[in-house]
Amino acid sequence: MTDPAQTLTHAHGEPVDENIWLEEVRGEAQLAWVGEQNARTEELLETGDYPELEAQILEVMDSQDRIPMVTKRGDWYYNFWRDATNPKGLWRRTRWESYTSDAIEWEVLLDVDALAAEECIEWVWGGAGFLRPADGTSWRRCMVRLSPDGGDAVAVREYDVEDRAFVAPEAGGFALPAAKGGVDWFDEDTLIVSSTLGEGAMTTSSYPRIVRRLRRGGALSEAEVIFEVPADHLMASGGFDDTPGFERLLASDRISFFDVRHSIWWNDEWLEIPVPTDVDIDVHREWILFRPQRDWEAGGSLYAGGSLLAADFEAFLGGSTELTVLFAPDEHTSLQSWSWTKNHLLVNLLRDVSSEIRVLTPPSGVAGSADRGEWAAEELDACPPLHLVESYAVDDEDPDSGDDYWLVATGFLTPTTLLRGTVGGGHAEVKRAPSFFDESRFTVEQHFAVSADGTRVPYFQVGPKDLVLDGTAPTQLSGYGGFEISRTPAYSGVVGRAWLERGGVYVVANIRGGGEYGPGWHQAALKENRHRAYQDFAAVAQDLIRRDVTSPEHLGCTGGSNGGLLVGNMLVNYPRLFGAISCGVPLLDMRRYTKLSAGTSWIAEYGDPDVPEQWEYIRTFSPYHLLRDGVDYPDTFIWTATSDDRVGPVQARKMAARMEAMGIPNVWYHEALEGGHAGASDNRQAAALQARSAAFLWRSLGR
Repeated sequence: MTDPAQTLTHAHGEPVDENIWLEEVRGEAQLAWVGEQNARTEELLETGDYPELEAQILEVMDSQDRIPMVTKRGDWYYNFWRDATNPKGLWRRTRWESYTSDAIEWEVLLDVDALAAEECIEWVWGGAGFLRPADGTSWRRCMVRLSPDGGDAVAVREYDVEDRAFVAPEAGGFALPAAKGGVDWFDEDTLIVSSTLGEGAMTTSSYPRIVRRLRRGGALSEAEVIFEVPADHLMASGGFDDTPGFERLLASDRISFFDVRHSIWWNDEWLEIPVPTDVDIDVHREWILFRPQRDWEAGGSLYAGGSLLAADFEAFLGGSTELTVLFAPDEHTSLQSWSWTKNHLLVNLLRDVSSEIRVLTPPSGVAGSADRGEWAAEELDACPPLHLVESYAVDDEDPDSGDDYWLVATGFLTPTTLLRGTVGGGHAEVKRAPSFFDESRFTVEQHFAVSADGTRVPYFQVGPKDLVLDGTAPTQLSGYGGFEISRTPAYSGVVGRAWLERGGVYVVANIRGGGEYGPGWHQAALKENRHRAYQDFAAVAQDLIRRDVTSPEHLGCTGGSNGGLLVGNMLVNYPRLFGAISCGVPLLDMRRYTKLSAGTSWIAEYGDPDVPEQWEYIRTFSPYHLLRDGVDYPDTFIWTATSDDRVGPVQARKMAARMEAMGIPNVWYHEALEGGHAGASDNRQAAALQARSAAFLWRSLGR
């Protein structure tokens, strides 16, 4: 086969693409091709013990003993729940006394299965946003988000939790058809809406360009435009901070995935908050927090990228550059998130990819003053090694429990535990998830591989305690390596049942491009340096082989979305390291990715292929263009979803079609019709997706 990365058409100077016809997502011929591929793949994989495997996975997902995680609003605790009886789910609520009991009494607010049947639309729950009540307790009205197919576009409808019913448009209720964007309450009769609906409302990245103020009873097309951004920026968004005593209207111009300008409505006009575009901010009551992505010089001082800084909000807007360092990163420790209680700030850190939590207490100096005094800090004793423990506030405005916090603790062999505590008063277990496999048979280890440039790359290995290091263990290597997203320890009954108990080893690689060591770890693998992420992943694979955990014929890798691009590069650049590749909802055609679905929004991560000098490095990690004749490629399973409106199914289709046309053996493809970028819209579909991937890997790698 001729090198497609080198061959150009005469008309447009574009690489030859014999499969461009597959880019029509819902065309009759295209879906017929999908149907043929699905039937072939299902015939191969859904045989033998597959039904039992899928049933075991579904049992995990539908278990009634899972922790029903809740969100507190007023005196109620809200939860969304899916199981075998309610595959699309129930939105429900309960009281605290009931929640802590062994038999929770739920009040069902919305049955999504019943709604879907009634309206003949395959609704997928997308969440709910409440209107803050004037009295502070009776949280009643909310805006419910529903996707018609599991994609990012959602319809938004007003709902009354006391009446347990939607507020009909003819009765003045808000209702917006499906689109990308968001809504926020401004007051009981007004919404702040960012939406792709309407002429000129969408950016080239397929996200909202305009923010409007929508009055009750009015039409969105006629609503007041309060904020807008250029069409070539990524997205406009707006929201209202309804904290009592600190009410304010905010808007953001997200220029690219990592650059944003924040503005506040101040003295009857938009005031841009004076920080560089790569500094993330958080406004909370009288405070403003900053997290610079790169080193930031302000007021004569240099603040490290990945640090957390604080200032008095009014003083900062007034020109003060007095900043307090709340956290400074080091070579082992990074900031992951934070959450405010009534009087404290919970800071979630990773130290060599294990959790650490600090409780910070702001000074009580005079608001509006640049010099507010010192912050106190202490470590929360709640984090065992090689575990993830996340802390966040229960309800920072509750007059009685405003300093309460949740702790969610998990590990590869530790079922998730939910705890509740009070700053300064300790914490106690509330709920514990069930065990789905015999964890006592296995052990968790952390190792470090050395990448091509000498960087030490951590990875977790989960395997049998009696593992024989003879290179024969079927090993599943998972990774992501993009967008500053961290891969952390987490319990999975699915992995336990579908992989570990069958005799496999499970490995998670913490490669560059992710956020395990902060923004610098991410930026090290951007654009022209993308190869570092792939070299890191390959180094982990080589280390597993060097240590005789496994060997190439028994080593497989799996990844989705940006992780699909990762394992796609393993396929084309490191085929001799792997016996099988499971590649989900992937980017693969990096020449045309910006022209497909939301691809333009990721130029800051990968580069722009329409700029010739950038295409020169992008083409080196574009799997669709790196396939070659005469290469012994590992077995390949590519899976996606028709309704994915983020990455889309197109790149997966084209990769599978090209591989088949080249005569590459053992290439399998499956495309779910629903589910969006997750690839599944309910537990049954998710179980089938996981079972196919596990069955494929075991078929290729098992002893």
